[in-house]
Amino acid sequence: MSEKSSSSSSDEDVDPESGQPLELGGVLSKWTNYIHGWQDRWVVLKNNTLSYYKSEDEREYGCRGSLCLSKAVITPHEFDECRFDVSVNDSVWYLRAEDPEHRLQWIESIELHKAESGYGSETSLRRHGSMLSLTSAASALSSTSTSSFKKGHRLREKLAEMETFRDILCRQVDTLQKYFDSCADAVSKDEFQRDRVEDDDDDFPTSARPDSEYNHNNNGSKEKLFSPASPKGINGIDFKGEAITFKATTAGILSTLSHCIELMTKREDSWQKRLDKELEKRRKVEDAYKSAVNELKKKSHYGGPDYEEGPNSLINEEEFFDAVEAALDRQDKIEEQCQSEKVRKPRLTLASPSDAYSTIGTHRFANKVEETVQNHMAYSIQEVGGDANWQLVVEEGEMKVYRREVEENGIVLDPLKATHAVKGVTGHEVCHYFWDTAVRLDWETTIENFHVVEKLSDNAIIVYQTHKRVWPASQRDVLYLSAIRMIPPRNENDPDTWLVCNFSVDHDDAPPTNRCVRAKINVAMICQTLVSPPEGDKEISRDNIMCKINYIANVNPGGWAPASVLRAVAKREYPKFLKRFTSYVQEKTAGKPILF
Repeated sequence: MSEKSSSSSSDEDVDPESGQPLELGGVLSKWTNYIHGWQDRWVVLKNNTLSYYKSEDEREYGCRGSLCLSKAVITPHEFDECRFDVSVNDSVWYLRAEDPEHRLQWIESIELHKAESGYGSETSLRRHGSMLSLTSAASALSSTSTSSFKKGHRLREKLAEMETFRDILCRQVDTLQKYFDSCADAVSKDEFQRDRVEDDDDDFPTSARPDSEYNHNNNGSKEKLFSPASPKGINGIDFKGEAITFKATTAGILSTLSHCIELMTKREDSWQKRLDKELEKRRKVEDAYKSAVNELKKKSHYGGPDYEEGPNSLINEEEFFDAVEAALDRQDKIEEQCQSEKVRKPRLTLASPSDAYSTIGTHRFANKVEETVQNHMAYSIQEVGGDANWQLVVEEGEMKVYRREVEENGIVLDPLKATHAVKGVTGHEVCHYFWDTAVRLDWETTIENFHVVEKLSDNAIIVYQTHKRVWPASQRDVLYLSAIRMIPPRNENDPDTWLVCNFSVDHDDAPPTNRCVRAKINVAMICQTLVSPPEGDKEISRDNIMCKINYIANVNPGGWAPASVLRAVAKREYPKFLKRFTSYVQEKTAGKPILF
């Protein structure tokens, strides 16, 4: 591997006019993916940004990727003397130089650019401290402007501006204070010398002093000659310029404060409107609840198994909750005993990936499957929190489970989103074991029985399954289409991504029955394979891979049950399911060749 550095740049070169580090360019090896490994790329460090091109000749076609260095973390490799990593949030570039000297040069240059970026550096303070930039900032940040509510002018940015103005203002206050202290010292010395002259005039006759020490004015009188004290540094300070800059800085602070107040006022109004809407919804729900209770009191209640679940149940919510908890505890004990006594038989081996996994097929549900896959991919990358009202309900190590409370006609439809990270397995392996019906009963403990209703293609089937009953709730069954799909990468930096989606469908061979309540599901498991480059020329092992899992579930139980019971069951059972399933995958893949 060879490296060519730009002859016009160095890690210590700084532009004397702008104060910015000069451009640095050269060839570095960049880890692309587990298929292509290390590839030579032309890397350019310029304007606080690290960019790379396929080669130096292809710079005119645009860069293939770039990183802003303001929040970048540079990590030299512990064992590889030529390698260093540059990371910004979840984006990591693995780079290798020709030798340790070139690696040191690149690291120092990147650190220099990072130090000179943003508001945190001395150079940036000097640039922003000029009268031109402060005056323009003060005029641009008018309190009557609406630009602060556009993208990029949020409250956080305004607070950052306030912090910058504060640093500048502190420096200006120190400068002006030194000027005032020097002026005060000069006045004190001047008064002291005048007092000495007056004392000398009283103690000694005027004739005793030579005329050379006096100045004859126009009236014929004499004035004492003395040199006024000139404090050091007064002439070196541009008092007028500092005063103008001080005024501009304070104007910028006041303007930014006005923006912050305006932003907070608008946010307060928005939250007040949302609160009023929620209060109105609560009032309507309370009225509906009172009406329903009054209607129930007018009806006669019948006991028996058929009336154990539903609004007319004689079991109150607390008793219903206790019964479900007891039933789940019994199932857990039975499952632990079965697992300890069960000897698993070898199952089918995983098939090699092919082009068949990148498409769904041409069956009658193909368009619906493709639409569902796209929706889940877009849904999975949405951030939790914010207006979506996601709540973190479980956090155990790498696993986090979020829930959003949704009810429709008294039925809980809480969407669920879980994230997990599992070491030593790939996304393809996790999705395969989740989709393959041959191993379904090895890890799924809530199913009573199931069968494949129809095979649509090599990677899409329709499955009917019944779940074990949890008394006093009615038994549930589900009819769904299950499809496994490889998501093609958009660029070379995208991780290897696989997806399994399960969503309810109708089929003539499996109509609803009176024995079970038909539930509706829309579930997806999205798995990404993250590969850490091995040291030197070593082959990739399971220690170098990790699977990042996004699990999305939207379940309609199909019937009534107390909201507290459904939410408690979801909070308890989903984490157990994820841990049980991922442990099973790690156990089945241990010691086997890696399947990407």
